[in-house]
Amino acid sequence: MHVLVVEDDQRLADVLRRGLQEADHHVQVRHDGLEGLALVGTERFDVVVLDWMLPGLDGPSMVRAMRERGDRTPVLMLTARHAVPDRIGGLDAGADDYLAKPFSFDELLARLRAIGRRTGHGELLTVGDVTIDRDRRAVVVAGATVDLTAREFALLLLLAERAGRIVSRMEILDAVWDGNTDLRSNAIDVHVARLRGKVDRPFGRESIETVRGIGFRLTAPQA
Repeated sequence: MHVLVVEDDQRLADVLRRGLQEADHHVQVRHDGLEGLALVGTERFDVVVLDWMLPGLDGPSMVRAMRERGDRTPVLMLTARHAVPDRIGGLDAGADDYLAKPFSFDELLARLRAIGRRTGHGELLTVGDVTIDRDRRAVVVAGATVDLTAREFALLLLLAERAGRIVSRMEILDAVWDGNTDLRSNAIDVHVARLRGKVDRPFGRESIETVRGIGFRLTAPQA
């Protein structure tokens, strides 16, 4: 899943980013409600993990603004507020689920899986004859199992989750390399070439398209 975390506590935000990435989610982080609202207006996410208390715009106000403009992206609200009226307030603002701090990370992952099942972003993802099992980290192409490295798998999953849409180099760096690789390096191109060598060339086709100067796009594989 492509996850946006909006959390102003830097330490917690880093813990969430690392944990979600280890669970094979693609994560972007913002520390301000206004920044989070701006990002969901320009990029598509499968779920937003949203803190209640934020600078710029608090969590309930952010999700309310999303709903008012027709954005139905699922929202999991995080908050230290435990009172029933507060939980009701968050849900009434438009949140889909609610998790009180402190929380178990395993419970957070379980709630995200539940959201994924409800919205069609469960463990299996299929694009053409490519099937990706998020849980087992396995890839099958035209009935054949394909062995990928962890980063190749993360890259293919990101492209598959956005199938048919252009994924920019910056988005790839942010989600797959945690923003740590210099955009001027050829790391992305090297990994895309390796991925093509495993999921395209052996099957005599081209499904990973380079959009010059912008990024890459995965289309339903054609023989």
